[in-house]
Amino acid sequence: MSQIKEVYTLTREYRDLAGAGGLKDVAQELSEALVRKGLKVTVFLPRYGFLKPKELGFKETGVSFPVDMDYAHEERREDVALWEGEINGVRIFLIEAERYAEKLGIYTYTEEEEKREPWKKKGMGHIDYFAMNILLQKTALCAAIRLGEKPDIAHCHDGHTACTPALAREIMGFRDYFPPTGFVITIHNAGLGYHQDVADLPFAKANTGLPWWVINDSLLNNSFNPFLCGARYAVINTVSEQYAKELQETDLDAHTGWLGHALKERGIKLEGITNGITPENFDPRHPEKLGLPAAFDPSKGDLAGKKICRRELFAKINRGELKVKVYGKPQDREGWPLLTAVSRLTEQKGINVLAQALRLLYESGEEFLTVILGTGTPEIEESLIALAKDFPDKMAFLLGYDPALANLIYAAGDFFVIPSNYEPCGLTDFMAQLMGNLPIVRHTGGLVKVKDGFNGFVYVEQKPEELAGAILRAFEVFRKNPEKIIQMIKQAVAHIYENYTWDKVSEKYLALYEKALKLRPL
Repeated sequence: MSQIKEVYTLTREYRDLAGAGGLKDVAQELSEALVRKGLKVTVFLPRYGFLKPKELGFKETGVSFPVDMDYAHEERREDVALWEGEINGVRIFLIEAERYAEKLGIYTYTEEEEKREPWKKKGMGHIDYFAMNILLQKTALCAAIRLGEKPDIAHCHDGHTACTPALAREIMGFRDYFPPTGFVITIHNAGLGYHQDVADLPFAKANTGLPWWVINDSLLNNSFNPFLCGARYAVINTVSEQYAKELQETDLDAHTGWLGHALKERGIKLEGITNGITPENFDPRHPEKLGLPAAFDPSKGDLAGKKICRRELFAKINRGELKVKVYGKPQDREGWPLLTAVSRLTEQKGINVLAQALRLLYESGEEFLTVILGTGTPEIEESLIALAKDFPDKMAFLLGYDPALANLIYAAGDFFVIPSNYEPCGLTDFMAQLMGNLPIVRHTGGLVKVKDGFNGFVYVEQKPEELAGAILRAFEVFRKNPEKIIQMIKQAVAHIYENYTWDKVSEKYLALYEKALKLRPL
């Protein structure tokens, strides 16, 4: 019988309130799955300037207090207050503070902020990111004391909240209150730029209030690293078993500034738990939920409605009825496979390799259609625009993002390409599979859940020729053995329901929480 009854979740994103990446889905889905298992879950999230708490049904709690937020040469405090609300059984506190209220984006400045203050360039990361993170963590710990609660577990998502275990164990007051609480840190992306580290050590010392020995013991590449800071007091995991292995056993750790190896040298093993998905959210049997023009059932191999989705996609592209910029005007052609991608257009996602592979295939006369949706680095965007201009009757590049359009692309496609250089977990492969769109992936990180010839197609070496080869293998099966494709689609959906629903994955987190309890200094 589990001892765990109450969990605090600290996060900068939560899907129904504030989302930027995959973290928003995990924070919400895991919290709700734990509630379904009978646990009490409380989430702490900043009240960003774009959140209107009263309209969202949140109430003022009357709980407010000052938080020590010193700078290197200035002792100072910031006032915070709590809003309380509930979504699907999860209690949520929004933290009201001047620092959050002035922000109109989660991590970066917006166009509106740039208009008001020109130095706040659109897309630039918040200059006070570290203080934003520390204020969230200290507020959650202070709130527990104010509310008289001692959660069994505090689950800290990403570098934004990874100092919490150190604050709870090393700062007087917190140190005396939190011995019963175990800590888990989840790394959603260990890539450089995701660590929330700070090179100004006197500032890190003053702002956190941690002793110098903790600051000096938490350095990675001469910068104070929240993951290293929290790891000695917590169980630490990342979002797939394979990614955890790669970070501690391979040179892929170079992408992280060698964080995985620094943890390993300290005797800290990275656990791996592959993210789950809620299949009902991507079920084409209920097309109205997804904004699709027709229903179909990949789990039974019933794909007639998929053809209607495909027709609709090409009609919308050619009528210019989309909220995104359209390059290329392909005509739907009977019997031609449709290759799709919905992605951030970055090198991490390998989209530069995909652009080269597509050029190789089209120049050799291959007969297939391509639709790609996303935004990203200017060079990759330009390479896809050039492709769409060179092969306008075979390819559409849709520059921008629109969730309803993404669903239509998942539903219309035959194959979905994910050529990542590294991939902590990856959820788009699940979304595609649930809509009968078989993934073609590079075998790395969380993408190893795609098994070649079983629920998708796989290549290993990151070269355009290798990716082109995997695409050609998929096309050959599509043309010569359509029954095999239907069988693979059915297997893909069954595999998700058997292994990757949040109700299944949350069991693994409960086991991790039990491990965290063993680290407590009781």
